[in-house]
Amino acid sequence: MSETKSPPLTAELYSYVLAHNPPLVPVQRALVESTRALFPQDAIKQVAEEQAPLLAFLVRLTGARHIVEVGTFTGLSALAMAQALPADGRLIALDISEEWTAHARTAWAEAGVADRIDLRIAPALDSLRAMPAEPHIDLAFLDANKDGYIAYWEELVPRLRPGGLLIADNVLFFGSVVDPAVTSGPGADVREFNAHALADKRMESVMLTVADGLTLARRL
Repeated sequence: MSETKSPPLTAELYSYVLAHNPPLVPVQRALVESTRALFPQDAIKQVAEEQAPLLAFLVRLTGARHIVEVGTFTGLSALAMAQALPADGRLIALDISEEWTAHARTAWAEAGVADRIDLRIAPALDSLRAMPAEPHIDLAFLDANKDGYIAYWEELVPRLRPGGLLIADNVLFFGSVVDPAVTSGPGADVREFNAHALADKRMESVMLTVADGLTLARRL
């Protein structure tokens, strides 16, 4: 059995990691705090603090100009990616909650990137299937209902440009993917998705232990 080189992530070590990452800008920090205050039971849906600068980094690294996000919540991930886009770049954000995304809209406007984000409130599969079928997406971020991950993947992959990047969040689902007692629910859905992504010959994938697990997949 392989041995991990990852040290236990104590509070002190996590603070050290954050201190050595780009800090959240004020509008991002305010969105994190307001989400925790307004939606304490759902705030875990927000991307981890270290993921916001990582997503922005990947947007700049890939030179992405056309991004699709499946699952927006209160908008931190979309905000980070939109701020990294060039002025003529566009991000299509898909969600079904008017309540959560109302807070996202406020933050995007405050950050001056609302014109780069096209928020579509509808079932994500409907929105994805309405998009052009040819490859046109540079980067996609998947962070929505876990029982829909495979279906979203199957709509996104054909629309990715060669070399395009698909990022899937929560691929460890709090460790439940390796628990044999978990045979249904989100943990089982994510386990099935992980196997599906790994077997997809159209993509080259790596799984990382970032936050609750992050898969990066490149269209071949």
